[in-house]
Amino acid sequence: MKLEPILECDVLVLGSGAGGLSTAVTAATRGLRVMVAEKEDVFGGTTAWSGGWMWIPRNPLATRAGIVEEIEAPRTYLQNELGAQFDADKVDALLEHGPEMIEFFERNTSMRFVDGNRVPDFHTSNGAAKGGRSVCAMPFDGRELGSLIDKLRPPLAEVTIKGMAIGSGQDLAHFFNATRSLRSAWHVTRRLAAFAGHKLRYGRSMHLVNGNALVARLLKSAADRGVDLRTRAKAVEILRNGDRVTGARVEIEGVLHEVRAARGVVLACGGYPHDAARRAQTFAYTPTGREHWSAAPRANTGDGIRMGEAIGAHFDDSLDTPAAWAPVSLVPKGKGQPEAAFPHLIERAKPGVIAVTRGGRRFVNEASSYHDFMGALIGTTQPGEEVCAWLVCDHRFQRRYGLGFSKPFPFPVGPYRRSGYLKQANTLRELATQCGIDPQGLVETVAAYNGYAKDGFDPQFHKGSTPYNRVQGDAQHGPNPCVAPIVDGPFYAVKLLPGSLGTFAGLSTDAQSRVLDEAHTPIRGLYAVGNDAASMMGGCYPSGGITLGPAMTFGYLAGIALAKAREDETVAEVSAMNRARTLQ
Repeated sequence: MKLEPILECDVLVLGSGAGGLSTAVTAATRGLRVMVAEKEDVFGGTTAWSGGWMWIPRNPLATRAGIVEEIEAPRTYLQNELGAQFDADKVDALLEHGPEMIEFFERNTSMRFVDGNRVPDFHTSNGAAKGGRSVCAMPFDGRELGSLIDKLRPPLAEVTIKGMAIGSGQDLAHFFNATRSLRSAWHVTRRLAAFAGHKLRYGRSMHLVNGNALVARLLKSAADRGVDLRTRAKAVEILRNGDRVTGARVEIEGVLHEVRAARGVVLACGGYPHDAARRAQTFAYTPTGREHWSAAPRANTGDGIRMGEAIGAHFDDSLDTPAAWAPVSLVPKGKGQPEAAFPHLIERAKPGVIAVTRGGRRFVNEASSYHDFMGALIGTTQPGEEVCAWLVCDHRFQRRYGLGFSKPFPFPVGPYRRSGYLKQANTLRELATQCGIDPQGLVETVAAYNGYAKDGFDPQFHKGSTPYNRVQGDAQHGPNPCVAPIVDGPFYAVKLLPGSLGTFAGLSTDAQSRVLDEAHTPIRGLYAVGNDAASMMGGCYPSGGITLGPAMTFGYLAGIALAKAREDETVAEVSAMNRARTLQ
């Protein structure tokens, strides 16, 4: 392939999720010339499909609401949660600079946030909080992006209503309560009417929420600062001059370019969730790497990690777990199209559903975090067995909350049943037979569960016993927002398989996001953020937003480090010039 004319910038960012765009916006705000190269034809990476939550303890929104805590509280929580994986330098960087990052973006960019002051940490170990440590991007009007809206990755289709994403918090609550509250019904009616108008006029919703809003606001901020935003730009090789990274070879619109980056290159390619070979090496339960279904974009195939390794970067797979586990179900698509992975993040905590193995037995608190749920399932499965479980509920539950991809009332269940996605039967025995579950085991399990669920108890797994459980449940259901009997047929089931939201294992970095070699020495001019960098949480999952919070923060710190490198070199050049004049 012919090499076209050289392109030049100060900073080359490879990838366009939260980490990459945070770096780009920070560096550009500091006066650097920045190029973002995204190999797909849309920007946003996994972030655009995410819930958009960021774990930032001591953030300004919490402080303004009167939630003030000393740094030792979240630090203690992470010490307890991470154990031997606790990295003091990175933890301190997050806790000290995370709030500063929020202030920077609020002050200088189009970023606006909503608080998560009622969002608790996943666990209840010492130092845990019941809220005040999370923020999310404020909903955004996509029309403000101008023509860039066509380059924004749409939300994950499987978790939308015909392409309309539902915001977390009150927006989602209104949709669940639409049949029980006139206020909620009016909210949903207005949302659906606005979506219909946007779809007719623009071809997509312009009311952007969650991770889509986060990416949109970052893209608007990048465009406002003159960042050179390129799609269909796939990096194929990192370039060096001596021991310093100087740029990369990037195939842009099918033409290979040498892109020279005077200050450095930032790897932000989204980790390796769809690299089957590396999954086989790092995911213990999948011998071929193919017994796994990630909800991340299929283009996240480990490009950044491989390019880093090619110039001596160290790949760290010593973490407690290599990925952010999540149970998924496979949604049938059109003829010739691969099935899509639907992540089960919400309905497991609602009252009236249980998860069982092939033996028909429960194995976990269903309301626990997606990561903990999958950890329990993997730990329960015997070697050589398929890692799978089934979510089981009754008709009342499915009509009230839906079950996975199958939507609640007023959507009919027929299409989901006919596609084979949703199993339905009049009795639990019939349902078990359809699913390959032990019928007697399922009948006994549901009978035992119903015996105490009618009073709101779960002595077996204590569903509904933690603040996180309860906030994910149904606040209008009592006495336990997470527990109700399974009694009214027909009964339904969906098969769960092992999946992930992204990977944790990645390139070793320091607290300034600089990539480290095998000797743990920084490679000059090379940075990694987001899922290309090994998770600072060491493969642990203590709270929601522990991927995007560090991604934004360490992207911000990478941008500062890149700008400081320029400032330091400028000072050195001026000093050298002054010394030369003195000698003349």
